[in-house]
Amino acid sequence: MPTVVGVAFRPVTKVYYFDPLELTDLQPDEPVVVETSRGRTLGRVVFAPREVSDKELSGSLKPVVRRATAWDMVQADQMVHREEEARAIAAERARAIGMTIKIDKVEFSFDGSNAVVYFTSEQRVDFRNLVHDLSQVLHTRVEMRQVGVRDEAKFLGGFGKCGREVCCATWLREFAPVSIKMAKAQDLPLNAPEVSGVCGRLLCCLAYENDFYAEARKQMPRINSIIETPEGPGKVRQVHVLAKRVTVLVEGPNETRSWVQVDVPEPEFNLPAHGASAPAIAGDDGESGVRDEEDTRGAAPGPKAEAGRQLAPDHAGGSRPRSRGSRRKKSMRSSDSTSG
Repeated sequence: MPTVVGVAFRPVTKVYYFDPLELTDLQPDEPVVVETSRGRTLGRVVFAPREVSDKELSGSLKPVVRRATAWDMVQADQMVHREEEARAIAAERARAIGMTIKIDKVEFSFDGSNAVVYFTSEQRVDFRNLVHDLSQVLHTRVEMRQVGVRDEAKFLGGFGKCGREVCCATWLREFAPVSIKMAKAQDLPLNAPEVSGVCGRLLCCLAYENDFYAEARKQMPRINSIIETPEGPGKVRQVHVLAKRVTVLVEGPNETRSWVQVDVPEPEFNLPAHGASAPAIAGDDGESGVRDEEDTRGAAPGPKAEAGRQLAPDHAGGSRPRSRGSRRKKSMRSSDSTSG
């Protein structure tokens, strides 16, 4: 099995695999110079060399060139101090040529041989003139890269609804897909301001407990299902996952109704193991690992009515039956095909 070392180029960004060659004693947080598709780049070791299976590799590994020297670190520090000035220059030049974009960040390579300008825009723009202008002013090769609002929040930082610094700026290396169905599964308000972060997109933390809620709901009665209660059979109207309880509407004689709280057995969990996504092969999609993700797309697993003694499922909470009209149409099609 191949031996790899994990390297990140900026704090809290994507981790890439590299071939350590003879440097098998590298330790976490040690600065190294590695070879990438854009030339040599300074990064820091995230995890020490270890063996991985061939299935985790999607291409050939690029090598670790050497441990970073004191002069490499001095150069990198000088480039970091140039970044804010370069961002202001890029923003001023963009305004001068009438471009409606927002310059979020400028990153230099450790030796100043190239610079990446990150910007946000509501539409696609032609930035060739700006690249030519900035190359002459900054005296280096310039690359423009458009990013989304989630990456912009990662650059700028800030504080979330919980009062803590946003996850993407402190420890979250990659954005995971988030959907509004996750908020629904956790009984959260479905209005946008309540479930959106500082970037205006769905909160990344909706995914943190989604597996727990999905697994728990599989073992609890489904909404609108019929279950037995001490007051008689009733229809489930609310499911309280954390309280392990359901609210049931029981209809009595003479059109009387009563609401009954029914405890359900303790759910048994078999949650999937959580871990960081597999690091990418170095140089495949940029040195900073920045990638814009949408709020998509995947649906949270639907609950199954398993807990309690379920008498008869109600179709409002499950798959809907076909109407008589649809059955009649199907019957007509069958008769037509038979006659043909």
